[in-house]
Amino acid sequence: MKRFIAIASYLFHPLLMPLVGILLYFWLTKRFYPMPVIKAKILAVVIFTLIIPLIFSFILRNSKLISNFSLSKVKERKIPLLFYATITLTIINFIFPKYQFNIPYLFFSGILYATLLVLLGTYLKQKISLHMVGIAGLCTFIIGVCIYFGLPLYGLIAFFIFATGWTASARLQAKAHNHKELILGIIAGGGTQLGLFLLYL
Repeated sequence: MKRFIAIASYLFHPLLMPLVGILLYFWLTKRFYPMPVIKAKILAVVIFTLIIPLIFSFILRNSKLISNFSLSKVKERKIPLLFYATITLTIINFIFPKYQFNIPYLFFSGILYATLLVLLGTYLKQKISLHMVGIAGLCTFIIGVCIYFGLPLYGLIAFFIFATGWTASARLQAKAHNHKELILGIIAGGGTQLGLFLLYL
């Protein structure tokens, strides 16, 4: 059982959540976009949210600016978070412009605001669970997309609600976070997505 719980930390790693969100979005709305456009956007998301951050993390690790890839120390989170916020801003401005891709634009805007909230937390010496930011944001985004398009995908929604609890259990089991840090992560990730959906859609 412990191994099953621990798997969630890898399956729902925060770096994977933007890609999963975009893959699901284009799967649900593929009739609205030409396939070459979908492939190009997905490739861009892979490069900007996975490949570049991973390379940057290795650079930071080799430069001894971070002690591990999990960013367990609050003070070591500032540079990676600021870098990720810059990447997300690039995606918003150049990959998913607002008037052509309004929902992906809102998704990454939520990611940007959540990242900035976590960054603010580091200056307040408050650790916030990045795993919960990622999975809660993705879960809220999927629910919002289903409501917006009138898609009764209750199984998909139920899975991501379960995944949120599963991930929280994994982080507690690993003693990576306490309950407060998990709750703050849910608020930062889910709250930003919910707020943007309520404001703009």
